[in-house]
Amino acid sequence: MAAILSVVLTGCGFQLRGAPPVPPGLQPLAVSCVSEIPEDLCQAVTEQLELGKIDVREPDQADYILRLRGFRQDRRASAITVQASAAEYTLRQTVDMDVLTDDDLPLMGETRLNASETYRYDETNVLAKQREEEELKQQLYDRLAQQIIFRLAPLTDSRVTQLREQAVKNQKQDTR
Repeated sequence: MAAILSVVLTGCGFQLRGAPPVPPGLQPLAVSCVSEIPEDLCQAVTEQLELGKIDVREPDQADYILRLRGFRQDRRASAITVQASAAEYTLRQTVDMDVLTDDDLPLMGETRLNASETYRYDETNVLAKQREEEELKQQLYDRLAQQIIFRLAPLTDSRVTQLREQAVKNQKQDTR
């Protein structure tokens, strides 16, 4: 019975959650994080790529570069109590990404990704809420990392070849 179930699930395209499919044509790939990018976010992206069996290298050793920049994070009160104090906060993180070849041809233009989460705030339990906020920040880093990986999925070998040819063609037209 278990064998039949696994064959049926495999045949329908079912895949366990975890590392999303990353095209093998983006190898070797470097992750370039500017100083404003939190180390935890950069690490989450690298881990997701490695789970997807992508060869992650330093920028000078890679054929493709995933650049992360423009990180922003904010925390806003989203609900107020009758005493005019915050009852809920919304954490929001935003990062910009793009993908270039090692010779600076753009494969994916700058794309802005967002993740947010709301949590209840209890001013009688400040330390626990601070820990909860830190955990939520890490969860948001993981969500952004997953969004980044999913954005890479369309960059198959054939699509990369097509984009590279188009970029070269555009460069030739610009130099005329």
